[in-house]
Amino acid sequence: MTELDARTVTDLPLDTVAAAAATPDQAQPYRELGLKDDEYARIRDILGRRPTDAELAMYSVMWSEHCSYKSSKVHLRYFGETTTEAMRERMLAGIGENAGVVDIGDGWAVTFKVESHNHPSYVEPYQGAATGVGGIVRDIMAMGARPIAVGDPLRFGPADAPDTARVLPGVVAGVGGYGNCLGLPNVGGEVVFDPSYAGNPLVNALCVGAMRTEDLHLAFASGTGNKIILFGARTGLDGIGGVSVLASETFGEGTGRKKLPSVQVGDPFTEKVLIECCLELFHAGLVVGIQDLGGAGLSCATSELASAGDGGMHIDLDAVPLRATGMTPAEILSSESQERMCAVVKPENVEAFMAVCRRWDTLATVIGEVTDGDRLVIDFHGETVVDVPPRTVAHDGPVYERPVLRGKGQDELVANSPAALPRPSAPSELRAEILRMAASPNLCSRAWVTDQYDRYVRGNTAAAQPADAGVVRVDETTGRGIAVATDCNARFAALDPYAGAQLALAEAYRNVATSGAVPLAVTNCLNFGSPEDPHVMWQFSEAVRGLADGCAQLGIPVTGGNVSFYNQTGTQAILPTPVVGVLGVIDDVAARIPSGFRREGDVVVLLGSTADELGGSEWAHVAHGHLGGEPPAVDLAHEQRLAELLVAQAGVLTGSHDLSDGGLAQALVEAALIGGHGASVALPAAQAVDPFVALFSESTGRVLVTVAPQAARALLTAAAEAGVPAERLGVVGAAEPAGAELGIAGVAVLPLAELRAAWEGTLPALFEADREARAGAETL
Repeated sequence: MTELDARTVTDLPLDTVAAAAATPDQAQPYRELGLKDDEYARIRDILGRRPTDAELAMYSVMWSEHCSYKSSKVHLRYFGETTTEAMRERMLAGIGENAGVVDIGDGWAVTFKVESHNHPSYVEPYQGAATGVGGIVRDIMAMGARPIAVGDPLRFGPADAPDTARVLPGVVAGVGGYGNCLGLPNVGGEVVFDPSYAGNPLVNALCVGAMRTEDLHLAFASGTGNKIILFGARTGLDGIGGVSVLASETFGEGTGRKKLPSVQVGDPFTEKVLIECCLELFHAGLVVGIQDLGGAGLSCATSELASAGDGGMHIDLDAVPLRATGMTPAEILSSESQERMCAVVKPENVEAFMAVCRRWDTLATVIGEVTDGDRLVIDFHGETVVDVPPRTVAHDGPVYERPVLRGKGQDELVANSPAALPRPSAPSELRAEILRMAASPNLCSRAWVTDQYDRYVRGNTAAAQPADAGVVRVDETTGRGIAVATDCNARFAALDPYAGAQLALAEAYRNVATSGAVPLAVTNCLNFGSPEDPHVMWQFSEAVRGLADGCAQLGIPVTGGNVSFYNQTGTQAILPTPVVGVLGVIDDVAARIPSGFRREGDVVVLLGSTADELGGSEWAHVAHGHLGGEPPAVDLAHEQRLAELLVAQAGVLTGSHDLSDGGLAQALVEAALIGGHGASVALPAAQAVDPFVALFSESTGRVLVTVAPQAARALLTAAAEAGVPAERLGVVGAAEPAGAELGIAGVAVLPLAELRAAWEGTLPALFEADREARAGAETL
């Protein structure tokens, strides 16, 4: 038991269903719990009386924006409207389930999802990030899969801001601490800095799991008499968060209760055991339905299981194992204590279920059963404290059609073109700009972050950061595996949210194909400001339409995701950040395309074409602090042709690297440093008269590849036949350290040692001292 669990034990009158019916005029703190007047009135109409304290807690958390998607549902429906039967062909589970599941062949299925844990990670960076990882891992477990990899798209305020120095090291430590203890490789993600995230970092967590197709499990409670078993950690007072008022004096004067912490406390070792316990339970066929306990805790698990099933449910809260004394029904139902699962089990399998849990030293308790009615009934101390139609809690919450309005400032933003910004032109200026960009916070090496993660645990990681996509083997016999990447340029989304979402999709799709994998499916984490702001809702609706239309054009479905609203500080919203994750399949991970320049003498080829496209670019941001103009044009038909070419040439290409932030200049720097070889290249012929555009434009649909000299002509021919522009730029040079350099004809010769010092020095200089100081304080 921790200090977190200590509290004053007080005898309070129990607010039962009978008491609620007898005291219709009793005032209740519904506004403090986030409910609107009309929402509270609707609850009373549903029940035909006022809700009990416990019922009010359930409705408030389940009707919250986080759980109910009440402002986004009307827009998210467009994903279903644009998903064709052909797109559903390999989808085994989609939107509405704990995570999406796709068939990858040979009897294997993969499940993946990305979710946000933004606000808790600002309040308490370590535990906020750690429990974000734990929560997404349990979503994957709930589908019947073994988690095989995690990822972490992260966004922070300015890199040199004092608060970033507080938040970032804690978040990174939390992601690494939890994932490393679980024994899950962290194979990819992002670290982005922008002033809009000051005070509101984005901590998005991704998990991928693998299973045999027949092992798929869904969240529903069916079969009258089947038992409801809660297993895993005990339930405490942590994580009640937005409903922390439930433990305040609002529910009774003079109780001596203190406001509870809003951030959950994670225990990865408990979760590691829980993973193995779940997998044995699945393998033994002991589970009818299963649900993890994440947001809204038991309120969510019980109501969603009952709502998705074919009957009602009865729960006895006295049976719930607690780690705090004096907890009220509302607190037990709202607690978001980590490492807990809820399973539906046939009566004849209960003892076998318990035996497996005992073998894994996992606490398991029967807390109720499926009933033949249509109500969710919950008792406490022999009294009924909840009696509700479960669907009204879990699935039939309020749906808002918020005002949608393109703000007046949008035209001014687009009109503020970067064309007038001073550009370097002399070779010495271009050389200095390449070095400055390579050392800038958004382009520099992420090794300081990723070296805190175990990227190769379990031995199935074939590629991880700084590769364009994480590649993980699923089948150790055949080598079949998956590639996954997440991407989003929020500046592009701010300039044009429809195109920005498609650009995020295109980049993640391209990064997966750059590894040699065939893109199959999409997940998303849509991070936006307040839905009560009509301009934010315009950004959101445009991004959803853009992503859905883009997926339809590429023929890959959105299998699930997450919406995170209210990401803003005061009235200042974050840049719209629709993070897109793409998952692909590769027949043999040993045949993946490696990243970077790997072999001296190979020919360097640029696939794709370059235009003068610097709106929202990293150069405009770094050199001028500028955001304006139009984002790069997106051509999804070209992206599809490019991906097909990369996959077809996977056995021929000796290296590859996507062009994105920072353009060709940054891609050359990274390809050289990642692969450990220099190169001698010329700029693309079309831009020879304007080397600045050739180096720093962020035109999309471009990839640097290398190929053996004898195969270069065939590659150029294949590209022409595929309709993909291709141009030979030069050759790979010597390996580090002996005189390795990146030579760009007419621009500069840059020793790799100089480039590496610029690229690798930034994050350690910003954050290493702070991390060492924190570690020293913890030791003391």
